[in-house]
Amino acid sequence: MKIKYKIGIDEVGRGPVAGPVAVCVTCFEKDREGELREILVGMNDSKKLTEKKREELFRKIKELKNKKKLFSSVVFVSASDIDRVGIVPAIQKALNRGLKNIFQNKYLEDINHTNSEIKLDGGLRAEEKYQNQETIIKGDEEEFAIAVSSVTAKVLRDRKMKEYGLKWPQYLFEKHKGYGTKDHMEAIEKHGFCQIHRRSFLKRFL
Repeated sequence: MKIKYKIGIDEVGRGPVAGPVAVCVTCFEKDREGELREILVGMNDSKKLTEKKREELFRKIKELKNKKKLFSSVVFVSASDIDRVGIVPAIQKALNRGLKNIFQNKYLEDINHTNSEIKLDGGLRAEEKYQNQETIIKGDEEEFAIAVSSVTAKVLRDRKMKEYGLKWPQYLFEKHKGYGTKDHMEAIEKHGFCQIHRRSFLKRFL
């Protein structure tokens, strides 16, 4: 069967010691990729873009979603769930749910496992039932669909961490986004944990 849909998957937030991990699954008709590239100029690995550029691209992504030219599902897994099951199973859980959301999208009535191809970043892998899948090292740099997911997940996770920064200002989440910076570690030494800290990542403080 001819491939009609392309799906790109990436995760953001594997390494931080606080906050959720986010997995984004992006889907669009393969024949639309040229059109989407012209609109989303400068799309790349989210880590290589400035915050301003990511926000600009994300606004365009939202417009494309509203026009039903692109579809995406972002799934967050909380710090407590990460502590409970581990980061790798947490990411896999989010990935599976995100793919399920795409394949059940009412606007993608004809999508199925044989007319879609899935591109995944780094060490990610979908369930075996998804036959046409490929894991690409540095996929967020090499594959457009993955880059779109990278930017979407990064923008939404960063926004969530800024909200947490307002709730727990002593930790400066809005600055480091939950990563283990010197300032963040010093704040934990002084204030202890809050509910979004990954205790399994911070065993030296227990």
